Amino acid sequence: MDKFDRSILTLLQADCTLPVGEIAERVGLGSTACWRRIQKLEESGMIQRRVALLDPLQLNVKVTVFAAIRTHQHNAQWLARFHELVGGLPEVVACYRMAGDTDYLLRIVVPDIAGYDAVYKQLIQIEGISDISSSFAMEQIKATTQLPLGYV
Repeated sequence: MDKFDRSILTLLQADCTLPVGEIAERVGLGSTACWRRIQKLEESGMIQRRVALLDPLQLNVKVTVFAAIRTHQHNAQWLARFHELVGGLPEVVACYRMAGDTDYLLRIVVPDIAGYDAVYKQLIQIEGISDISSSFAMEQIKATTQLPLGYV
């Protein structure tokens, strides 16, 4: 990866709808060369997909909950079932397997406390969960989808 690829990725992370010609002009490449680089970045998996970021307030999912889950089940079958069930909950927008006291950390978006309670009631039906500790975000200080490019 060179400076051109980094510049292309920086621009695409900020706005993936930019025309190739505009990206090329900003990074100092011809349109064809820029298009080829973008294609290679997609083929290599560096660019996984292009998405639209939506406004949670307009979609009435203004409450963000972080749910720390603990389990005593540490086997492949339980893990597969947990992934399947959590993957089926649209309110769960991120799920991480953790090291330390918490086994899984979920980021959940809902309209209100009652919305979270409905999700919570679904989560506690998953056999093997021993504890769910929930924290409600009061304010979002920083949220970005842009990954740092200085480590490549």
